[in-house]
Parts: sequence; C-alpha cells; structure tokens
Amino acid sequence: MPRFIDLSAPIVTTPPDLPPFQRVTITFSNHEAGAREFKQLFGIDRSLLRNGEGPAGEIITFMGTHSTTHVDAPWHYNSVIAGQPAPTIDQLPLEWFFGPGVKLDFRHKEDGDAITVEEIEAALARVGHSLAPGEIVLVETGRDAFYGQPDYWLRGPGVTPEATRWLYERGIRVMGIDAWGWDRPLHLQAREALEKQQPGILWAAHQVDLPYAQIERLCNLAALPSRGFTVACFPLRIVGGSAAPARVVAIVE
Repeated sequence: MPRFIDLSAPIVTTPPDLPPFQRVTITFSNHEAGAREFKQLFGIDRSLLRNGEGPAGEIITFMGTHSTTHVDAPWHYNSVIAGQPAPTIDQLPLEWFFGPGVKLDFRHKEDGDAITVEEIEAALARVGHSLAPGEIVLVETGRDAFYGQPDYWLRGPGVTPEATRWLYERGIRVMGIDAWGWDRPLHLQAREALEKQQPGILWAAHQVDLPYAQIERLCNLAALPSRGFTVACFPLRIVGGSAAPARVVAIVE
C-alpha cells in the first residue's frame, strides 16, 4: 500500500498580532449551538436529536488565499504574462496539480541566499535525476520549522528568476517551497532594490513573465525521498483568484 504524507500546514487560529497576510481566524460552533439552530430553523426539539446534539460547525472569519499552504496562479504575479492575460487560479489545468514529484535539498542555504541554476543542476545530479515535463519540483529549505512564528516570513533562501526560468523551460509548471515565499525574503530584496533604484530585484522570480504556478508554505518535506513519489496539490476553485489554499499530499509507493 502507498504511504500518504501531508505536506500542508495546519489551519488554526493565529495570534491576533500577526500581520494580516499571516493571520487566520476561525470561529467554532459546538453541538449545543447546533441544536439551537435546528430549533430555530425547523422547530425541532433537541429530544428528537441523537444525544440531544445538533451539528457542529465552523466559520473562517479571516483567512487570505495566501495565509496558509497555497498555490499561486500567474494572475498573482502580473496582469499580463508572456503577452497574454494572466490566468487566475480557477483557469489553470487540473493536470498540472497531480504528477511525479522531485525533492531538492537546500537546507544548507542561509536565510537570504539565492538558489541558482547551477545549484539546482547540482542537486539533481546528486539524486541522479533528469527532469521531465509535468513533474512537480519541491525545494526543501527546512524553514517550515518556523511556521507560525512572527519572523517566519523573514526566513529562508529563495529561487532566482534564472533558475525559475530554467525549470519552466524543462516543462515544470508547478514548483514549490517550504518557506514563506519562492523568492528570497522580500525585505532583503526591497532593501537591494531601493539601494540600486533598479526594477527586477524585488519579487524577481514571481515577476519573471512566465505562466507557472508555485506552492508556498509547504511543510514536512523532510519526510519525503528525493524521488519516487507523486504529488497531489489541487487548489480550491476560487473564481478570479490570485491563489487558493490547497491540501498538498505526497503519495509514496
């Protein structure tokens, strides 16, 4: 039987002082409240319910599409990509989100480091693999250890635009990382862009003018082999969305 490995972060209510882009708020309703709701809706007394209980339920009162493990659509990066209107998350083909996975280990990289083409080539050589179109490439940084902490978004290396293009040219349409973002931490890129007064530095790998999807804020990549597994990472069908939360799962044969 195959093993199923959850690569998604748990969705829980976060501390209220986190920045909005990290915050999640969930309101829970118990079985007592469910019994009262049935009474209001249908006039049903709780004596007609098993154990006197109605349905439990939850309402997500605050959660951005980028607040937890999610898939970014090209529309997130720019309105026009490769000369065409950028597709939103609901417009991407489902076939992209189910395919053979490859894990590349970059846990040795420091916060703020760049992951280059040459380093990706070397990582693939170490595991004896040549990329094939339709594979899903996952970059392991180990920064999921800091998930939920206030400085999580300030940590991790990032993939360069050149390396992103290199992956795309080999038929990779979905690539993911277990850090807050695919790029180097934004505060470092912003500082460099301001110093040089130069475009193409801030959010460079996102805005590389390619219609690809990326998975951000993955967890538990350490449980995966380098290859020999399948990734399922279907995003929610949010019409017009720049991204959507996803339950990302690896299936190891």
